[in-house]
Amino acid sequence: MSDGQKSFDAIVIGAGAAGLFCAAQAGQRGVKVLLVDHNERIAEKIRISGGGRANFTNRDLDVRAPQRHFIGDNPHFCRSALSRYAPQQFIDMVQRHGIAYHEKHKGQLFCDGSSQQIIDMLLAECRAGGVEHWQPCSVGAIGWSDGGGYRVETPRGAVRAPQLVIATGGLSIPQIGASDFGYRMAEQFGLRVVTPRPALVPLTFGGEGWAPYAGLAGLSLPVQIETGSKKERMHFLEDLLFTHRGLSGPAVLQISTYWRPGAPLTIDFAPGTDVAEALGEAKRQSRKRIANELAALVPSRLADAWAGEDAALQRPINEAADRALAALAERIARWQITPSGTEGYKKAEVTAGGVDTRDLSSQTMESKQPGLYFIGEVVDVTGWLGGYNFQWAWASAHACAEALSLKSKAQAIMPG
Repeated sequence: MSDGQKSFDAIVIGAGAAGLFCAAQAGQRGVKVLLVDHNERIAEKIRISGGGRANFTNRDLDVRAPQRHFIGDNPHFCRSALSRYAPQQFIDMVQRHGIAYHEKHKGQLFCDGSSQQIIDMLLAECRAGGVEHWQPCSVGAIGWSDGGGYRVETPRGAVRAPQLVIATGGLSIPQIGASDFGYRMAEQFGLRVVTPRPALVPLTFGGEGWAPYAGLAGLSLPVQIETGSKKERMHFLEDLLFTHRGLSGPAVLQISTYWRPGAPLTIDFAPGTDVAEALGEAKRQSRKRIANELAALVPSRLADAWAGEDAALQRPINEAADRALAALAERIARWQITPSGTEGYKKAEVTAGGVDTRDLSSQTMESKQPGLYFIGEVVDVTGWLGGYNFQWAWASAHACAEALSLKSKAQAIMPG
């Protein structure tokens, strides 16, 4: 080229789950791809996910109605990509690479070994597609090239391509390199951004009201947890974990995506049990302390904490007032508490919000700015805990790769 710039069919910025998979899929379709990432280490989010075993997809995702497991300002946006690239297709790739895996809980699939196996698989797929990979390599200014397409400034020199893919993720876990790069790129090219917020994140509770429960840190138990108005009520049946600062565990991470500041949570600590009936029966038949009888329904530490707060509950159950037992039963089955906030992006597994899907094609991930694509977490699509966000990364990357290939072939046959 006369201007000395290196040219590609497509440049993918961000070598996480979505970026690696998109680059590999596009490269294997004949697209000349450059993959660029500023981090020293490759795909850190994959590496640390699932306790180091990578919860790489969820086989329970229903491709006929995939939006059930995702939220966003337009939850139906994700249907097209997710229905065209199903979990089984990614599982087939995992099996081709000889990676052993297991189902842990509710369709969640994990590597038997290390999450590094998934990273190595994606890198092998990139090599099979002839992808050129620059990492670590920072990205500077991005704009239109005089010769057409996008010009990307890097320490290795300027590069250009008619198609540019942003796969830089969200703001969660900044300690491994998360940044707002993708949102800034969207705004630079006139696209809208839904305000980002931490999701799949522990919730915190401040003030003296939490003091009686801070001592329960480390206690885990299955609960049903709810939040939202009657019309938009959301609930999950999962394990909850008490922490020194609040609540965590799968139940709380799931509900945190739907929780809004100022809204209460309603928690049933004995799901499937008629607590009022159980306490009434105990009153008729037992002379044990209330805390001891309550410990048959919930963990003893929690029973002791609740009984210890009220003098009316610190007596044998056969001496307890019916009203006190009724209030206790209601508290166990419908405990209402309002979080003061979240643990923030440092502890959030993903970022909700992102590039507004009204400005993107659900078929191709291309934005209203021609040749500019956004995939993965940077988009306003957020999945449930349990492999759904990785499946969105694979599916949105696959849809984008197909589009890159079709457009590259069309450009190749255009005159001039």
